[in-house]
Amino acid sequence: MSEDIMKESQSLSMLKFVKNNTFNVLVKPNSSKNEIVGYDESRCAVKINIKAEPEKGKANLELVKFLRKLLKKEVRIVSGLTGHMKVVRIF
Repeated sequence: MSEDIMKESQSLSMLKFVKNNTFNVLVKPNSSKNEIVGYDESRCAVKINIKAEPEKGKANLELVKFLRKLLKKEVRIVSGLTGHMKVVRIF
């Protein structure tokens, strides 16, 4: 499967968890690559691995860049700047 098709598939699968233009994200920093790895039913959160370290906002910035590229929309973290659980809004 080509990378473009995989990105499109990830984007569409993630959008089903969006309510009122927001969705929950469970971030795992220091990963080998940026990718969506699944959905945590108990936390109602999309699980995303991020390459960046969780220092000085690096992982948050990388998460926003990853989601912007994937969704082709403006996104912002509206809650959870210092933890693994985040609320992301799509604009």
